[in-house]
Amino acid sequence: MQNVVSAHFAKENKMDFNGELIVATVSDQNDDQIFSQYQGVTLATDKSQVDTELAVGDEIRGFAYENSSNQARLTPIIPKVGMDRYAFGEVVEVRRDLGVFVNIGLPDKDIVVSLDQLPQLSRLWPNRGDRLMIHLSRDKKNRLWGELADEDTIHAVANMAKPTQNNEDVQATVYRLKMAGTHVLTDDFFLGFIHPSERDAEPRLGEHLSARVIGVRPDGVLNLSLRPRAYEAISDDAAMILAVLEHSQTKSIPYTDKSDPEAIQATFAISKGAFKRALGSLMKAKKIRQHDGITELID
Repeated sequence: MQNVVSAHFAKENKMDFNGELIVATVSDQNDDQIFSQYQGVTLATDKSQVDTELAVGDEIRGFAYENSSNQARLTPIIPKVGMDRYAFGEVVEVRRDLGVFVNIGLPDKDIVVSLDQLPQLSRLWPNRGDRLMIHLSRDKKNRLWGELADEDTIHAVANMAKPTQNNEDVQATVYRLKMAGTHVLTDDFFLGFIHPSERDAEPRLGEHLSARVIGVRPDGVLNLSLRPRAYEAISDDAAMILAVLEHSQTKSIPYTDKSDPEAIQATFAISKGAFKRALGSLMKAKKIRQHDGITELID
């Protein structure tokens, strides 16, 4: 009987506490489930989630929600996202007609972030594996939705950057797309901004990026770039020479910037000038060194 009540509660009750932390009263149980009552609704809890033995009349505290099968559930494993709790959740599904589904830690329920909150250009929507900072909301039908964290919330959790962070490498998540540029929050909770001139393509909302700090603003926001440092942007010639070195048993080649042009042309199919430029960029990047007529990799 309890299973029937649980499966069909939505037809008889309004679960206006969907997504909230509650304390319910145990009313029954079987081998797998514990059933409890709260405001006339029967909620089911997997016994595997409960550490102690419970009897009828005991209290059980947990997160109440309606799962993807429209069943009332109560889990003592509190998800990281709540009505008043913001956290990152991973995007697990994309529906162009609805929005994106985000995993907040529930075993049988993902939370939808409506397409109304997503960019107009679908190519800038999050992909599976991207992440969004959200909290929960409940609509007039008591259904749970994910709401993107607003600017005030992002700023409230952010740290103040310091000038000493200039030139650091950072990992960051895109939380806002604007005409002026891309706004991100680093993994260490610093605010960052990427001007369009510092990227090859506009990142997606929720995309996790590798960036470098090119400046620290007086307000503590990091100016970031997605472009490599000059010495990291090695040419095709340099990449080819590097590959030859890496595949050599001795990690070296019997050529330097003093080698004979014809030998260089015969071996690498490039001019001596191009060879010298490639070696120069690799030495600047501290990837190679030259001595005694050879060029070798630096460990």
